Amino acid sequence: MGMLKSLFKMDLSRNQISGPIPSTIGNLTGLQALMLSANQINCSIPVEMENLKNLDFLFLDQNNLTGNLPFFSPYSMGLNLSYNSFNCAIPCQYYYYYSHYAYDMLFGNKDSCNGSFKVFAPCPEFSPTTNKSRITKLEILVPIAIFLGFIVLGGFLHSRCKVKKTQSNSKETKNGNLFSIWNYDGHIAYEDIIEATEDFDIKYCIGTGGYGSVYKAKLPGGKVIALKKLHQLEAENPTFDMSFKNEVKVLTKIRHRNIIKLHGFCLHKRCMFLVYEYMERGSLFYVLSNDVEAIELDWSKRVTIIKGIAHALSYMHHECIPTIVHRDITSNNILLNSKLEAFVSDFGTAKLLDPDSSNQTLVAGTYGYIAPELAYTMKVTEKCDVYSFGVVALEILMGRHPTELLTSLASPSSQNVMLHEILDQRLPPPNHLVAQDIFLVATIAFACLQIKPKSQPTMKCVSQEFISRKKPIAKPLHVISLWQLRNQEMYKVGLDDETQL
Repeated sequence: MGMLKSLFKMDLSRNQISGPIPSTIGNLTGLQALMLSANQINCSIPVEMENLKNLDFLFLDQNNLTGNLPFFSPYSMGLNLSYNSFNCAIPCQYYYYYSHYAYDMLFGNKDSCNGSFKVFAPCPEFSPTTNKSRITKLEILVPIAIFLGFIVLGGFLHSRCKVKKTQSNSKETKNGNLFSIWNYDGHIAYEDIIEATEDFDIKYCIGTGGYGSVYKAKLPGGKVIALKKLHQLEAENPTFDMSFKNEVKVLTKIRHRNIIKLHGFCLHKRCMFLVYEYMERGSLFYVLSNDVEAIELDWSKRVTIIKGIAHALSYMHHECIPTIVHRDITSNNILLNSKLEAFVSDFGTAKLLDPDSSNQTLVAGTYGYIAPELAYTMKVTEKCDVYSFGVVALEILMGRHPTELLTSLASPSSQNVMLHEILDQRLPPPNHLVAQDIFLVATIAFACLQIKPKSQPTMKCVSQEFISRKKPIAKPLHVISLWQLRNQEMYKVGLDDETQL
């Protein structure tokens, strides 16, 4: 590894890597991004990593790193060291350079400090000997602060009077140009959000996404919402900032019963967050990975979820102008409400297709769900989502990601694997009527996973197949092989009159 001097990005997250981080990684002085999240890495961080002066992103969260916590310079703007086992003595520079963000990136080091890290190592510049100078500064700053406070208060009262005179059902701004604030039930609710989350306290955080954290908040009226907040330091990164604004751009254009609803947003360099309806059951991935909740997700509910995803994608591909391609359809990005209904979410990488351009772009998405052709054509089409949908549909039927199955499909041995063998064994065998639905879903899923995009159906055709009352004449699931599903010609679907399921 130490020989890869030209390497600028390394992402080995979510594998099963164990042991220590090799010290030779310090030789990769050109490295700008290092992601090793969610592995089984132990031991302490090698001191050689301090040589990586060009790092913009360093994600070492969800491992078992121990020992003293080294200080990574503020050049590491995207830094996440949470959920490890670091010692309690945390360098005070983290607090002074990263402010409140330090709590986010160091949260969850449970094996030290009794699960907390409130005590930072003392800093000389903040020792008791500086009390006198601090008092002097206060004597100067307090009068100035009071004077500015009166100015702000006067401006606020003036703006309130002005709002009352020009108030309408839709309000778009607050405090002039200080904030750009969303509308929620006809009322500006910025203060409600701050109060409900105690200024985005970590105890309200319910998850961390690709470029921000998600918080749960209960508004004064009792309504529970979800907030996706971009960390301040990430907001200064053009990539994260663009993804965040892209999600706003896309979701403000679309409305569908199976697409997450955006209630509003706040876009400001000091505070950027999106306001969504709250999904009580979390992600589809979480439900499938939890044995108790997976059993509650019976066959009928699973088929309904698959149909909902298909209808949402069909709407995006065929009813939106311009066409919207999600580019990251995964079980993590499908959220479930209290009724276990599915909603497509996370539109940060979505792309509006331009019919007058090649639509070529960098590969975006999650490994294991990305369409194979995207890796070499770099061209975004609707078929990118079609392939991902096929993967998710199989994942729902199997109860786990179909990694091994997709690898073995080309092998002759797949002829001997029957459909009932790959179904989630945590659920009882489906009855005859549900078995017909499962057979239909499996047939469509394998059609979506065809290697050649031209051989795949459109999501409109898939959606119509689910809406149609026509049911396939299904044999018992134990006599249907995966090879038959992959190669049969059961349905004609409208892809230039050539595509067949």
